[in-house]
Amino acid sequence: MDNRANQKIVARQPSRLWESLKKAYVRFLKIRGTPREIALGFALGIFVAMSPTMGFQMAIAIPIAAMLKWNKIAAAMAVWVSNPFTIPIIYWPTYYIGAKIMGMPLGLNAADMASGSTMLALAEKAPKIFGAMTLGGVVLGLPLAAISYYLAYFAIEKYRTDIKAKIVEKKEQLAEKKRKRREKKARKKKKKKKAKARRKN
Repeated sequence: MDNRANQKIVARQPSRLWESLKKAYVRFLKIRGTPREIALGFALGIFVAMSPTMGFQMAIAIPIAAMLKWNKIAAAMAVWVSNPFTIPIIYWPTYYIGAKIMGMPLGLNAADMASGSTMLALAEKAPKIFGAMTLGGVVLGLPLAAISYYLAYFAIEKYRTDIKAKIVEKKEQLAEKKRKRREKKARKKKKKKKAKARRKN
C-alpha cells in the first residue's frame, strides 16, 4: 500500500508542476502594461537571474525596472527562473564560461553548485569564483535576455490579438442574433398585415 501511495504522489508531482507553470504563464499574459514594457521587464529579470546574487535578485531587478519604467511584476516573475532547484543548471554554466574567459582553473563542479553553500559564502571563500560567475552571468544573460524579450513580446501580442478577435467575434455573433430577431419581427408584422388585409377583403 505504501509503495502504491508513493507512486501516486510521484506521478502527481509533474502534473502539479505543469499546472503551476501554466497558471504562472496565464498570470504573466494578463499583466497590465504595454507589451514592450512587460517584455523589457521580463528580459531584465532573466538577465538578473543569471547573476550569482540569489536571495537579492528581486531587490536588484524591481528597483531597476522601476527606474527604467519597465514592468516590475514581469521582472519579479522572471527572476524566479533562478531558484534552489535550478542553481546547478544556471550557475555551473555561468561559472564555467566566466572561468574560461578569465583563464582561471576550474575550482568548482556542478555538484558543488548543488550543495548547501550559499553564494555569499562562496564569494567570501573565493572572490575569483564569484567574479567568474558574474562575468559568465553577463555573457550568458545578455543573449538569453534578448531571446526572452522577443518571446515575451510576441506571446503577449498574440494573447491580446486573440482576445480582441474573440471580442469581435462575439460582437458579430450578437449583431447577427439581433439581425435575425429583427427579420423575424418584420416577417411577423408582414404576416399580420396580410392577415388583416384578407379579413377586410
